[in-house]
Amino acid sequence: MDNNNQIENQIENQNQNQNQIENQNQNQIENQNQNENENEMKNLEKKEKEKEKEKEKGIEKKRLFHSFFSLFDKDSISKQDFDKLNQFNFFPKSFLVDIQNKVIQDKDKQNQEMKIEIEDKLKKELDKKDKEIEDKNKEIEDKNKEIEDKNKEKPIKKNFPQFSDSEIIKDIEYVKKLKEWINDNDFFSKMKKGFSAKRDGFSSSNFHSKADNHGKTLVIIKTSSNYIFGGFTQVGYKSNVNNFINDSNAFIFTLKNPSNHQPQKFTCKLPQYAIYSYSTHGPSFGGGYDIYINQNFNQGSYINFGHSYNTPNGINYQTNEAKNYFAGNYNQ
Repeated sequence: MDNNNQIENQIENQNQNQNQIENQNQNQIENQNQNENENEMKNLEKKEKEKEKEKEKGIEKKRLFHSFFSLFDKDSISKQDFDKLNQFNFFPKSFLVDIQNKVIQDKDKQNQEMKIEIEDKLKKELDKKDKEIEDKNKEIEDKNKEIEDKNKEKPIKKNFPQFSDSEIIKDIEYVKKLKEWINDNDFFSKMKKGFSAKRDGFSSSNFHSKADNHGKTLVIIKTSSNYIFGGFTQVGYKSNVNNFINDSNAFIFTLKNPSNHQPQKFTCKLPQYAIYSYSTHGPSFGGGYDIYINQNFNQGSYINFGHSYNTPNGINYQTNEAKNYFAGNYNQ
């Protein structure tokens, strides 16, 4: 009986050992399979990453080649792309050197264009500043001229009040010359402005209605170019004459002219043509006419200096010098 129990115990122990061995083997197999699976997963992940890198490399390669070939279309390639492109051995080294030189030339060209752009901007700014300075200087000049004119007017108002309301005579030196040429203190001191084209109208009818039959008459004319000239007659203009009037003491003059000659007086050489008094003519002097003012003062008036009045030496009648002497143009 005891022997049987011992045998059974031995058998049971053997079975237990066998189960343990089988369990150990099973665990080893499972661990081995798990390790193999993990390694396989790692290999798959590694292959996926390698494929991704190859894909990115292919995309970069395509982009670089596109950048390279765009050189021929756009005439430009970045330095960074060129350096990457140089890593590929698809082109001869000499060819890539040529491309590199072109990259350098493009960079120089960009620098030159930028330099030109900066110079243009700087020039525009300088021109703008110069214009501002020019305008400012012009403003100062005009202001100084205005002050100068007012300073010239003050002695006129004080010493020659008869010219204080003149729109033309602003310089006392002109007044002094007129006084010297007329040489009649009584007339000069009592002289009044009988007619003003600005006030009364630029027409012959307005002139004759104001100036006829007043005897001694001083005519002062100013052009649109600011030249000043005129004439003086002791006889004066008369109504209903419509003809030339003889006046040996008549003269014409220039105060301001295009050649910057000093104020000059020109005596009459043909007194029978001294002045022309006609209803459809403004104040006219000489038979040429030396000074002709049309019915409408601003249209058709002209100067033909030298017919009835003496000219300076070297200036002859009907020459351009004579016609332009007073106002710069034949027609005014």
